[in-house]
Amino acid sequence: MKIRIGVGLGAETPPAELPGLVDRLEAAGVDSVWFSEQVYSDAVDPFIGMAHALARTSRLKAGTSVAVLPGRHPVLVAKQIAALAALAPKRVLPVFGLRPARRGERDLFEVPAGSRAAVFDESLRLLRAALSGAGDFAGEFWKLDGISVGPLPPRPVDIWLGGSAPAAFRRIGRYGDGWLGSFLSPAEARRGRAEIEAAAAAAGREIEPDHYGMSLLLSEDGIPPELAAATRQRRPDTDPADVIATSWPALHRLLDAHLEAGLTKFVIYHRGGSSEEFLDRFAEELLPRQN
Repeated sequence: MKIRIGVGLGAETPPAELPGLVDRLEAAGVDSVWFSEQVYSDAVDPFIGMAHALARTSRLKAGTSVAVLPGRHPVLVAKQIAALAALAPKRVLPVFGLRPARRGERDLFEVPAGSRAAVFDESLRLLRAALSGAGDFAGEFWKLDGISVGPLPPRPVDIWLGGSAPAAFRRIGRYGDGWLGSFLSPAEARRGRAEIEAAAAAAGREIEPDHYGMSLLLSEDGIPPELAAATRQRRPDTDPADVIATSWPALHRLLDAHLEAGLTKFVIYHRGGSSEEFLDRFAEELLPRQN
């Protein structure tokens, strides 16, 4: 199975730094760059970031890690994905999630009260319908005729999903082409993959065995209190030291454990030190691990 490792960009990457960073990733031969959904920050919008990165490069892939789908119109999202795929074939990697990680941003992605999970499920069905050329759609939240988003790629773009709850694993099994998790230990990731595979089998589907991945964080100055608090808020039952690497050797050990758990796609985020040093070390340490 193909092992691929990309670079994730967070709130600390402002627009002015993006062109140079993208150029360095392309020149170094890094597989992919990933844009986070962080509205109240200096971070570039994920779809704008993908378009910019794909336009400047010929090989680098670009993805969302992760973009929120409920609260966006699925047909407009399908139009964006189809256009990007036409401009940069086989380099568009959309990953969607249920809600923003930051609580203060959740009101920006409004859906009818109490229906976010149902809206997400139907959004995924409508998104796939639009990307497969289906002209009509009838569901609980949308009834549309004559859907058309322009030229479609010969092979539909894979739609990956994030999430770590049992309901998320069931959704991925029913609707996803892959999984990009985060803040999970290797043991938890192994169980997550098994639950997704079981849900896919129950839905009469199969997810490709190398379509399971994890976002990992390298914090070279240790785990500061605010990062530990944020990790515990997202995963109260998880020790931050089990999911955050504090050195390159620790990151290699974490990668080894996730590979043993059956994951092959990784997005590495970085805290501490300069981005230039990180990118140089990334190429030295991680490019040889790809196959």
